[in-house]
Formats: sequence, structure tokens, C-alpha cells
Amino acid sequence: MANTHIQLRDKYKDAQKSVAKDFDIKNPMALPRLEKIVVNMGTGEKLRDRSKKEALLKDFSSITGQAPKVQQARISVAGFGIRAGQPVGLTTTLRNERMYSFLDKLISIVLPRLRDFRGVSSTSFDKAGNYTLGMSEHTIFPEIDLATVDRPHGLEITIVMKNGDPEKSFKLLEYIGMPFKKDEE
Repeated sequence: MANTHIQLRDKYKDAQKSVAKDFDIKNPMALPRLEKIVVNMGTGEKLRDRSKKEALLKDFSSITGQAPKVQQARISVAGFGIRAGQPVGLTTTLRNERMYSFLDKLISIVLPRLRDFRGVSSTSFDKAGNYTLGMSEHTIFPEIDLATVDRPHGLEITIVMKNGDPEKSFKLLEYIGMPFKKDEE
């Protein structure tokens, strides 16, 4: 698997050169760069039960390759039965080799496994060029044993770019191999 990270890193460097050429960028520091990938999972009350919490932590760790941080509610919301300080989700930030490994797995293995997959949305960029992708089930990752999952959870994956704008970030991700939807008729 380490081989594919090197291939993706080489592809990334070539993609940066292509973006520099497309947008006539002379300064390499002005190019959009992958800074980190942030993965979040909302879990609700599942983290309050010890056995479910351990299963979720194990699943999340196997997906991302590192231990997650348990996120706690910042405010109380009576309508949802949440008090400030209660655990409500998991998050992790991936950088360097883990980031490349996760991105490679996402592009080459996970997204093609989606049923009726026609590409990811090209409109999920923010003003800074960061790309956010939502997934309805964490069970599409190959590390997850479906027999041990009682209920699938959604994931939010944010690819954080530095020095990017939406157009340049789109081109960089497209050159790396992110399967964006083709224009609809």
C-alpha cells in the first residue's frame, strides 16, 4: 500500500505543475496545496454506551488510520435531548502520509464502490477552495465488517487546501483523479 501513496504524491506534484500551467502561476507558493483532510462522524447518543462507543472508535480508527477525538456538544439543545459536554461525534485530522493514503483509498476504492455512482459534486467548494464531501454510510469503506455494524453512520470529509480558490482547487483535485460529475444536460 505504501507504493500507492508514492504514486499519489507523484500524481499530486504533476497536478500542481498542470495547475500552474493552466492558470499561468509562476510562484510555486501561490499554487493550491493539500494541507490536511478532516473526517467527522456524527454519532448522537451511541457514544454514551460503552460497547457501542468502542465499536465506533474501532471502525473510525480503521477507516482513517489514526485514533479519533471524541467531540462534545458545546451547547444544550432541548429539542434533541443534548446537554453541553455530552459526546456527540468523532473527528480526526489527517496530514502527510496518512492524508495521501486516505485520499488514495477514497478515490480509487471507496467512491467506485458506491451504488449508481456517477461522480461527486463539483459545487461543494467553499470560498477558500476547501472541498467537503458527505457520505451517508461509513460501511462503504473496505475495513468495516458489516456483521459487527448495528447501524451505519454518515461521514463528512473535508479536503483542506492552502492558497486555493474554488476554481484552482477543482482543477488540482481533478488532475489528482477525483471523479467529479460530468456536466448535466
